[in-house]
Amino acid sequence: MIEVSICVGSSCHLKGAADVVNIFKKLHKKYRLSHRVRLKGCFCQGQCTNGVAVNINGEILTGVNPENAATKFKKYLVEGDSNGSPN
Repeated sequence: MIEVSICVGSSCHLKGAADVVNIFKKLHKKYRLSHRVRLKGCFCQGQCTNGVAVNINGEILTGVNPENAATKFKKYLVEGDSNGSPN
């Protein structure tokens, strides 16, 4: 199971975390990934100055925002390798 934690702390919230969460949820449903991807919110991942932080199985993506969230989701969760690891 791929674990995806999206930071919803105050800094990330100000940078669009709620929109990123909604985009990820819609794509999660669209691509029917409930059997292999678990989405959850979390608080600070220590990347407050780098935009919304998204942790995928321990690898932190920074700079995720409403404009690039769909592209990041597809790259790392739809097109990723069989382990769910980013390319």
